[in-house]
Amino acid sequence: MAFPKTIRLLVVVSGLIIFFWTLKIFNSGPIATPASDNKLEEMTRDPNLDLTLEPEGPLVRADDYAADNPNSPRINATLLSLVRNDELAGILQSMRDLERTWNHKFNYPWLFLNDKEFSEEFKQKTRAETKAEIRYEVVPAEHWDVPGWIDDGIFQESAKILEEHGIQYSTKVSYHQMCRWQSGLFYKHPALADVRYYWRVEPNVHFFCDVDYDVFRYMQDHNKTYGFTLNLYDAPMSLPTLWPETLKFMADHPEYIHTNNAMDWLTDSKRRPEHHQKAHGYSTCHFWSNFEIGDLNFFRSQAYEDYFNHLDRAGGFYYERWGDAPVHSIALGLFEDKSKLHWFRDIGYQHIPFFNCPNSPKCKGCVTGRLTDGESFLYKEDCRPNWFKYVGLG
Repeated sequence: MAFPKTIRLLVVVSGLIIFFWTLKIFNSGPIATPASDNKLEEMTRDPNLDLTLEPEGPLVRADDYAADNPNSPRINATLLSLVRNDELAGILQSMRDLERTWNHKFNYPWLFLNDKEFSEEFKQKTRAETKAEIRYEVVPAEHWDVPGWIDDGIFQESAKILEEHGIQYSTKVSYHQMCRWQSGLFYKHPALADVRYYWRVEPNVHFFCDVDYDVFRYMQDHNKTYGFTLNLYDAPMSLPTLWPETLKFMADHPEYIHTNNAMDWLTDSKRRPEHHQKAHGYSTCHFWSNFEIGDLNFFRSQAYEDYFNHLDRAGGFYYERWGDAPVHSIALGLFEDKSKLHWFRDIGYQHIPFFNCPNSPKCKGCVTGRLTDGESFLYKEDCRPNWFKYVGLG
């Protein structure tokens, strides 16, 4: 008995589909894993416990990078540190670690910035730590001073309220000045006018792992905008109006929002709902910006410039304690393609009390997979699970 024509047709089509996929599986080599498969729905163990290798793709090694070679492969980049004379011991510690693990091979220049002139002792002792070029510059007063639209009375009252809520440094004017400068003025310093990439280095940080490739070339060659090691939650009471002001800006400038943004990471309400509530819709997740490797062209963009000016006029750098970490992170999460934001999992790093400590034979001096050596409650501050869930391990 013959089958109906439609059934025969269905059998033939099904057979062709099976045949096609059989050929695809057996003749096309390994099946490529989509980038989205790099996501972790639930972080059940720290990825740093797994063996950590160098990033994929072509990497540039330390050939012809001598400090005195004018034709070296170095690109237009610098190590950047805002530091004061009385932080000399701390920055020497950071320099020794980074020179030992990376920069003695590549000899990228150092740029030290201060709101005062550097002392001769500072210059002499930092010069002794590197063969690379060093520049010492002063932050222009107009970039550092409290802007004229900030009301000192409101600032003093607001600082007391923040202090009552346990917000660190809320009463220190200089801390607010630093946060504002790091948020929207650092890249305008004349010494950075012709620089494309920077690696921010702060006093009293540690680097644990040998890095044998040119990190700046990695950023350039792989079209990365920003690199981080630590991804944390912020104190929501330090920035209650930051997200509402961001929403106002987004309403005025929807054209700046990237289609492949990290909005889910910025607005997650499931993992720490109390943070989301107190910050009025912001998860408070941010890249801990005491370590950041970035493309200055992002901060020079019209989108970022307009966003910073909006925030600056809102007053939250003084009336609250908006830090550069959440400001950078929100802007990157909204205005940039999230695939251009890179977790440098292979760079071992510590800024008290948090670590990024990968499982690698190139690392020594830190405990693999340890996030903190502080109190156990600090583990709640880790926002990497949300990054891995919504963006991935890249």
